[in-house]
Amino acid sequence: MYLNTIKPAKGAKKVSKRLGRGIGSGKGKTSGKGHKGQRARAGGYHKVGFEGGQMPLQRRLPKFGFTSRMAKTSQEIRLSTLERLEAAEINFNVLQEKKLLKAGVTKVKVILDEPIKKAVTVVGLKVTAGAKKAIESVGGKVVEG
Repeated sequence: MYLNTIKPAKGAKKVSKRLGRGIGSGKGKTSGKGHKGQRARAGGYHKVGFEGGQMPLQRRLPKFGFTSRMAKTSQEIRLSTLERLEAAEINFNVLQEKKLLKAGVTKVKVILDEPIKKAVTVVGLKVTAGAKKAIESVGGKVVEG
């Protein structure tokens, strides 16, 4: 095999249509655009989604979906994550220092994912009923406020 013998695979190179090159080409005179009308003119077309004045599909269908502002400013932390932290008291600032919170989070809630073995003290965070029960069952404390 030599560089001068290499060719692309058959059908890989498609020859483009040559428009407006005479009757014999099959695409002469009007270049496949028919006679007159907006579509035949240079630069004449319409905006995306326009359906000739009929109500467009994107306006016929109902709107859906919603992103709560609360979802952007609040976050849940698993109880097993708090158990792994090496801190006497766990509060909002400790979670920020350990980079466990996303940017813009102002509210944190502790949720139960599995029972814990180490006693933890949670200060100033919201705690679900199940998580509170699990914390207090191993000798930990939940201080609200």
